[in-house]
Amino acid sequence: MERFRRLRITPKDELKKRPLEFCAVTPDDADKYYETTGTTGRATPTPRLAADVIRNAVSVAEAWRPLLSEDDRVLSLLPSDVVPVGDLIAQVCEYLGLVHTRAYPFATGICDWDRLTGIWRTLRPTTVFVAPGVAQQLTRLLKRRGDLDELSASVSRIMLLGEVNTEPFRLRLGSWWGASVYDASYGSTETGTLATSCRAGRHHLMPATNYFELATDAGVVPLRAGVRGRLVVTPLNMHARPLLRLDTGDEVTITDGCACGSPAPSVVVHGRSSDALVLGGAKVTVRDLEEVVYGVTGATGYLMEIDPDGTPLRLLLERDSDSDRSREQEMAEAVRAASKDSLRLSWDTVAFVNTLPATTKSGGSQKSWKRTNIRVVEKVA
Repeated sequence: MERFRRLRITPKDELKKRPLEFCAVTPDDADKYYETTGTTGRATPTPRLAADVIRNAVSVAEAWRPLLSEDDRVLSLLPSDVVPVGDLIAQVCEYLGLVHTRAYPFATGICDWDRLTGIWRTLRPTTVFVAPGVAQQLTRLLKRRGDLDELSASVSRIMLLGEVNTEPFRLRLGSWWGASVYDASYGSTETGTLATSCRAGRHHLMPATNYFELATDAGVVPLRAGVRGRLVVTPLNMHARPLLRLDTGDEVTITDGCACGSPAPSVVVHGRSSDALVLGGAKVTVRDLEEVVYGVTGATGYLMEIDPDGTPLRLLLERDSDSDRSREQEMAEAVRAASKDSLRLSWDTVAFVNTLPATTKSGGSQKSWKRTNIRVVEKVA
């Protein structure tokens, strides 16, 4: 441990610049080949050995076993190409013996929204794995078609993956579907799964499969409840590309005392430190903003418009298909007040629109907060 602690921290940017130099095997020696989505820049090649894949899948399946039922029917609305998340859900279901299918509605030529609803009526899924953005788009579509009540009847559980999501968003999604909504897991293609959800809805780190530390202003320190910093991880089951003291760049806060009784530390993931924006002199993360948007409005999405200097201009909110338009001015004022109070942001305009670009909610495989929920516009003199 003394020698380990003398090792320097591995910046994630260094890994992304020369990813194959960290590998113990070449891609042609691997059993699986994945890449990251590339939402923060260049995609990272990620070969994996069978042992890497199996150990990650088994550890996640056992962590989710208390959440899933033996008679569950699972529908996975997650991408199957390039990134490992679609494979992981299938592997977990196979290990637990759960009937399942994949139906990613953005897989052009294979599955679209009509094919998805047909599959839904036949399978009658009880658990749905989905990215938050896709869940938003699907909910709007089914409401517009008048199909939500019918298709939600079989669903008791929604497992969100792929993007940071907030408790207000999960509560809203749960009210639409009449289901329990969980932030299912946290991790990355480079590291594998780092934390999973419990029945109480909190994330628990997986210390049996990873060694965790925190990078703080005081240096790199062991995990301790109440401390916030960037998560530093050494995966214990990644043999194709062993990583020592990788700085994930993700801002987290460590907590304890979960109602589920698990002794594993709980973690609140605030998002990538690189995803934080300085708007009007205030630092804003995706979690900060979404707690405002979904906490005080019934919006199903949002788009920020800023000028090239980072000055906030407009916040566009996507109205729900059955929303009460008479309350929109009241909700807009509530957003203004909450933004100023908790974020120190002042918007020139807060407005509701009928629909936002599909890129704002197409899911983890196509999504980067800075690219899809922020639009830089020039001020007109």
